[in-house]
Amino acid sequence: GVSHVLTLALQELSLLCKRDDNGVGMLYDLLRSHWLQALLKIYECLQYYLGKRPAPVMLQARALSREVVELLREAPQSGEIKELRRLLRSPHFKALLSAHDTVAQKDFEPTLPPLPDNIPENEEAMRIVCLVKNNQPLGATIKRHEITGDITVARVIHGGLADRSGLLYAGDKLVEVNGVPVEGLEPEQVINIL
Repeated sequence: GVSHVLTLALQELSLLCKRDDNGVGMLYDLLRSHWLQALLKIYECLQYYLGKRPAPVMLQARALSREVVELLREAPQSGEIKELRRLLRSPHFKALLSAHDTVAQKDFEPTLPPLPDNIPENEEAMRIVCLVKNNQPLGATIKRHEITGDITVARVIHGGLADRSGLLYAGDKLVEVNGVPVEGLEPEQVINIL
């Protein structure tokens, strides 16, 4: 593994250090550092994990848990059965099983709303954009068009979420945000929705 290769390299470098070769001592100290050793251990653990390729036993653990709770309700009520029912019905355990099912089903992407039925064919192209912010700023500014009153993207900040997504451009007209129509709203109100 990587740790074994690093150990051999350190042994070789320790011999060179005695000859005081230029830069060898610094490299030796770097390879001996605790943070590098810790990173290599993490790397080896991840490689081992990827090599095993674990797969879920089932995709609907949450549904099975509900079924077990119902079966336990009809069973003779011993102390163990009551405790098991309490554990299976606890919010934390339900959340754990829901997270398991989400990962097992690879349901990672947000679902886009359906296209509106009443889009006029002679209008400009309309895009439905889905950006997941995760507590990070959008990285775009908006303004009201002086003549039409439309809310448009004024600027896309380089390196921000909007820029990295490649989905928003300066000049784009905002029609709806998170299911809320923005026509007639003030830019400050739209910012609150964003």
